[in-house]
Amino acid sequence: MAVIGFEEKLWAAADKLRNNMDSGEYKHVVLGLVFLKYVSDSFNEKWQELMELDPDFAEDRDAYMAEGVFWVPENARWAYIAQHAKTSEIGKIVDNGLDAIEKENISLKGVLPKSYSRPELDKRILGEIIDLFTNMNVGGSEAKEKDILGRVYEYFLGKFAANEGKGGGEFYTPKSIVKLMVEIIQPYKGYVYDPACGSGGMFVQSLNFVQEHSGNKFDISVYGQESNPTTWKLAKMNLAIRGIESNLGLKNADTFHVDLHKTLKADYVLANPPFNDSDWGQPNLIDDSRWKFGIPPAGNANYAWLQHIIDKLGQNGKTAIVLANGSLSTNTSGEGEIRKKIISADLVESVVALPDKLFYTTGISVCIWIINRNKKHKGQTMFLDGRNLGTLVNRRLRELTNEDIRKIADTYIKWQNEDNYADILGFCKVASTEEILLNDYILTPGRYVGIGESEEDGELFEEKMTRLTTTLSAQFNQSRELEEEIRKRLEEIGYVI
Repeated sequence: MAVIGFEEKLWAAADKLRNNMDSGEYKHVVLGLVFLKYVSDSFNEKWQELMELDPDFAEDRDAYMAEGVFWVPENARWAYIAQHAKTSEIGKIVDNGLDAIEKENISLKGVLPKSYSRPELDKRILGEIIDLFTNMNVGGSEAKEKDILGRVYEYFLGKFAANEGKGGGEFYTPKSIVKLMVEIIQPYKGYVYDPACGSGGMFVQSLNFVQEHSGNKFDISVYGQESNPTTWKLAKMNLAIRGIESNLGLKNADTFHVDLHKTLKADYVLANPPFNDSDWGQPNLIDDSRWKFGIPPAGNANYAWLQHIIDKLGQNGKTAIVLANGSLSTNTSGEGEIRKKIISADLVESVVALPDKLFYTTGISVCIWIINRNKKHKGQTMFLDGRNLGTLVNRRLRELTNEDIRKIADTYIKWQNEDNYADILGFCKVASTEEILLNDYILTPGRYVGIGESEEDGELFEEKMTRLTTTLSAQFNQSRELEEEIRKRLEEIGYVI
């Protein structure tokens, strides 16, 4: 069965649960089953291998743990779960199975959802979903090679984020944005860190990048932190089903106030922190040593995230961080001075402007800051304007195509490698620090790349249409007012129209 067909069929079944609970709840119900099927299939494949070698080793948990396979007790194995799928006790059986897995695997303690026996969860639909999984091997070696479960899991995360809308997609950074960030900074080897890791998408794409370029996944070490407890659990599960060893701390925690990786100096940082966070607890962190370029304002955490990440970089460290476009030009509450100092320290290697509507949770345009402690081209910054890229998936959502990603990443790489790079009017420009100074340390790419041949003024179509229709409406109103005034004047001298 094709994986996409399976994804869609499984989603249709899971979607039925919305009759009984909101998406935030059934998200964990479905993803918990995805995880349970994966660990069970992985265990079963190893069990069969050991049975052929020596049956005495088939129940030796050390033989599994040595190869990174979770130990699955008998009452949690999928054959046992599937056998009871049509019974009224299936919810309790699933809860007991997940509880048993947690007890046998310390790294999963407190992570798995155990809420399947709740009365409001339709056990008939739960049984249907289990039947769907029963007919598919998602944890065996062939499935792992094709990353079937990982793709199903990612598909579900994206669908849940889209369905939950504002306030529900904070755990998920769209794949196309993550892929672009990874393609730019190329985390081949070393420590990879994400201080606001959500469901772990940055780490998944980093691993994919390494494997696609014939690297070794054991050459990267993953460190992350997440403040939301349920999202932290999602990340633990997401990384576990992909066999990614990680250190996300022993619990969820706020990165600003409880840094779980204080001594870490990362080679790469990939981050999509909350945009324009206005309640990040600045008053308690005034004297924090991370603010080497200035104290971030209490009403916006953008420059707190930037400085936290810079502080976490090793001497050759590099980061790609997604921020709201306002971070490029704001002068509010000392942010302009902080930006000036970061630029003057020659840390900003590149800025990429992205189109609007890329996120499920907001339609605003965003940008990617590329910070590098060891820039190859000293005193220079590359500006890339990708605002006109992307394809609309629907009226509210846009995504970057593979061609868009390659266009941006290849241009950056060509400049880095000094491979016949040349500025392209309207798209890319390498500017000196002196030129940035002349622009008052504003980093908006449109100021530097100029206006492309295909556009008269560089204004986005949607923005231009909004401006023009607003102007036209005002002119119509003015026309009606003038018409009424003329009518009154004519009536005053005896003419009626």
